[in-house]
Order: sequence, then structure tokens, then C-alpha cells
Amino acid sequence: MNIDRRAFFKIAAAGAATALCPAPAAARPPKELPPEAVGILYDATLCIGCKACEVACKAENDMPMAHDTPLERAHGVAGTWDADNDLNSRTMTKIKVYTSGTAAVKDREEDGFSFIKRSCMHCVDPNCISACPVSALTKDPFTGVVRYNPDACIGCRYCQLACPFNIPKFEYDKAFPKIVKCQLCPDRLAAGGIPACCDACPTGASLFGRLPDLLTEAHRRLTFKPGEQQQYPVRRLDGDEQRKAEVTGYHPKVYGETESGGTQYLMMAGVPFDKLGLPPVGDTSRAQLSETIQHTLYQGMVAPTLLLGGLVFAVYRRTHAEQEDASEGEESTPEAREGRRDE
Repeated sequence: MNIDRRAFFKIAAAGAATALCPAPAAARPPKELPPEAVGILYDATLCIGCKACEVACKAENDMPMAHDTPLERAHGVAGTWDADNDLNSRTMTKIKVYTSGTAAVKDREEDGFSFIKRSCMHCVDPNCISACPVSALTKDPFTGVVRYNPDACIGCRYCQLACPFNIPKFEYDKAFPKIVKCQLCPDRLAAGGIPACCDACPTGASLFGRLPDLLTEAHRRLTFKPGEQQQYPVRRLDGDEQRKAEVTGYHPKVYGETESGGTQYLMMAGVPFDKLGLPPVGDTSRAQLSETIQHTLYQGMVAPTLLLGGLVFAVYRRTHAEQEDASEGEESTPEAREGRRDE
């Protein structure tokens, strides 16, 4: 069998990698929440689309309202209306709307409509934290909230690519940009308060509380029958404020209970969540999978060492071959042959 030098080294390198590459690392266990983890339960059937949560969020975080548009200037209301249609570097919380057909009935999939609130999901096992190379994103050890440190951020935007919910936004229009995302109003939480969006919600559509208690409340609501009158807590689950409302019916799922390994922002609605623009991300965090692959490749640094060694050896062989070819070429010149005759 004839085999050239290039093919020989390819086969040899592949054989060495197969023989020496470490066995796959065991998948790391999923991250666990701290006992006092908090979160938000958003109930779209209670939402009236008033956007008080948006206004409160912007005020709490000192963020600008909508752009000064010609239409607003013409009517003397510049900056009054928040015209952004999705999350961006000026909007951490956004109420959006789903419509179908005539949109005549709220919380109905066909010929109906539903509101949906988009914000950071505060994942239990966040992909953004796993992707960040400088730990600019961290998970609060007490509340479980995903926090952001702009002083550590290098602007790589890996968190944007890693987030399955498309939440983190980058300030492209700033000289010293940073990542923008909801952090659940940390100053308010530290003072014993609740997030501004929950505090401003007049109907209880955004409800703050301990995550286990919010899950219990969500599953309680799934037992409600359409047309019933039920009591709903308002603003905070452990508070005294309640309101009675008629049940319109729920899609039988709590979004965020298992998605991407679980989130601290839970959602309920009368319409399937894929209709509301929420992705079907699966029940396993991608961080768990990606870190398992990385740990396999870099276990003991065997694979990188093999790769580097193979590259160095290939460069050495190529350089050595080129030097030999150059030497043979010099010896074949007329001057070289004349010199040998003189000797």
C-alpha cells in the first residue's frame, strides 16, 4: 500500500488523539436554588395592559422614555408614550400583546387576545453566567437573582448569544456601553421592599414572593374553573392585599417551572405560550450541557496538549523539509557544481 507523508501524519495524529483523549466527563448536576430564592409570578389573565409596570421600571432604573418623535412633538406630548416594541437597552420590562382573528375575547387563542410581559427570567442555572468569561454576571447566593456588574464586563456580549430567551441587551449607542437586563430592583429588595413592576401593578398580574410559594400559588390557580370568582393576592404573595376576579381559564402549564432548568420568573396565561412568543427551550439548561463538553475537552489538559503538540510537530516537519529542499536546490546550481570541480 502506498501512502504519502501528509496522509501518514494525518492518520498518526488521529490515532494518537483517539488513544489519549480523556473519557467523557460526567454531566455536572443542575444548579440548585438557595432556600430563600425569590421571584415573580406573572398572570396574563389578570393583566389589563396598562403598562404601569413599564413606567415604574423605567423610573426606578432612571431609564429614558420613548424617543422624541415628530408625532409626539405635533401633539405636545413628547416623551409621554413609550413606543418601543420590545426589550432594548432602554427597556427592561415590556408588555406585548397577542391577537388572533377578531380579537374579540381576552385570553382566548382563536379570535381572542392576550397580554404577555417580557423581562429577565432569572434562570436557576443561567446560560448567561456560564458563557460570561469574566464573571460580570453572577447569581445572588441569597435571592437567586441574576445580577450584573458593569465594572467587570468586557463587552463581549456572549451573554446575549447564550440566553435562550433573548433578554440581555447591549448599549450600542453609548461611548462606554454596558449590558442591560432586569435585576429585580436589588436596592428595593435589600430594604425589604418588592420590585417596582410588582409594586405598581394594580391587578396582581405581577406578583412577588418566595419561589416555592409562587409555584404553589400557580398550581392553585390551575385548579380554577372558568367563570368562577376567585381571590387573588396583589403585589406580594405574603401581603394582605387581595382582589376578587372572574377566572377566564388557564392554559395548563406554568411557564418557567421547568424551562431551561427552571426560572424564577414564572408565567401563566389563557393562551399557549408559543403563541405569546415564548420559546420552547426544553427542560435542561444549555449551561449544563456546554460545561460538560468543555470539561471533557479540557480534562487534564490532554486534548489541548495533543493539539498543540501536533501543530508544533507539523510546523517543524514542514520547516525542516523546506530547508532540505532549499539546500538541494543550492547544490544543483552551476556555481555549486563549479566549486565542487575546483575542489
